[in-house]
Order: sequence, then C-alpha cells, then structure tokens
Amino acid sequence: MTSKDTNSFAHTTCNCKYHIVFAPKYRRQVIYGKVKKDIGEILCTLSERKGVEIIEATACNDHVQSSSLLCVNSFLIKTMLSS
Repeated sequence: MTSKDTNSFAHTTCNCKYHIVFAPKYRRQVIYGKVKKDIGEILCTLSERKGVEIIEATACNDHVQSSSLLCVNSFLIKTMLSS
C-alpha cells in the first residue's frame, strides 16, 4: 500500500473502499439519456458534501455502480457531530 492509498490521522490509518450499486425497483431499464446525466451530477454533489472520493463509476441501463474511498474515522466524526 502506498501513502496515496491511505488516509492518516494522529493515531489511525485507514483505507476503506466500498462498492456501491444503485438499482431501480425490479431493475427496470430506465437509466439513460438525461436521467443518466442527472444521476451522475447527484452522486458527485453528494460525494463532495460528505467528503467521499469516487474512484470509478459506471451507469448501465438498469443500475449504477461506483467504487468509493472514504476514511471511516472522518466519516463517523462528521456524522456524530451533525446529529
């Protein structure tokens, strides 16, 4: 693991990658055209707000999948403070 692959804090180092899949009900083939573009913009906006780095994302006709990188410590701290 290189230093670019980890997030370091005073007493912790983490490397958390998540594979996330969004699928419409019954996997209907509805993700195309303007909807695909809107979903991409929404995911980018949400990831920026939460401090999550999207490594890779793919939109197919029946689902959207992304690989995301986040540090659990910073995510938990932000979540606890915002509650």
